[in-house]
Formats: sequence, structure tokens, C-alpha cells
Amino acid sequence: MKQKVNQVVFPATLVVVVVFLAAIFFANANLSFAAPGSKKASAIASRTSSVEHTEAQIKQLQGALNITAAQEGLWNNLTQAMRENAKDMEALNKERAENAKAMDAVEHLKLHRQITETHLAQLNKLIPPFEAFYASMSDEQKKTTDTIFQTGKYGKHKRHNKK
Repeated sequence: MKQKVNQVVFPATLVVVVVFLAAIFFANANLSFAAPGSKKASAIASRTSSVEHTEAQIKQLQGALNITAAQEGLWNNLTQAMRENAKDMEALNKERAENAKAMDAVEHLKLHRQITETHLAQLNKLIPPFEAFYASMSDEQKKTTDTIFQTGKYGKHKRHNKK
């Protein structure tokens, strides 16, 4: 019975982790249907590129997880996938910014479909190295990673309930 529960819980947990990872890594995709060429969207895009955002995320994760020498290869595989995904998203964002004003509603929908398909392909590319890295983690690292995925907070954020 315990094995059956684990067979259900692990995939469900992995899905939650992957969705949260996607939210973190693709936050700059700005999938808003409303006024994609607006000044607000341009200001956000000009502040931080997908690549810069991903590099910041990598740095924060590395600091929070205390990666061991034995995990370096797995970590490098993961960060390589993250960086490649960020470059792909950066190119898509650039295309979107250049063509947004000239697109009609159907073209906007097709672009959003392309972004969604790109996200799915990126998740498929990201899951194997993340899964391998996660499997190599100590219980403390897994706990930290799970907390990051649940809260979006990096570092040691422990809550103590005072009675």
C-alpha cells in the first residue's frame, strides 16, 4: 500500500515542482493579452531580460542549496538547460516586441500558442536534469528546494510559531 501511495505522491509532487519552476524561470515571458506593446510591458522587458532573470535565479538557487562538489556535474547540466531555455525565450520575446504592433488578433493568439508550446518544450528539456539533480540532494537540500518551490523564497526562511 505504501508503495502505491508513493507512486501517486511522487509524480504529483514532481508536477507541482515543475510548474513552480516554470513560473520562476518564465516570469519574464509576459503573456498578457492586453496591450502587448504598451509602455508598461516595454519598461518591464527593458529592466530585466530572460537571460538576466535566469542568471539571478541560478545564483540564488546556488546560494540557497549549498551544492556539493559531487553535485556540480548535475548542477551544471541543470543550469545549462536553464540558460538555453532563457536564450530561447529571449529570442521569442524579441520577436514579439518587434512584431506586436503589426499583429492582428489571430496572429497574437498564434504567438501565444507558440510561447505556450515553447514553455512545454522547455519544461520537457528541464525536467530530466532537474530530476537527476533533485535525486542527488540531501534531505536538507530537498527540504530547502521544496520550500523555495512552495514559497518562492530563497535562503533559510524558517517560521517559528510562538505560543
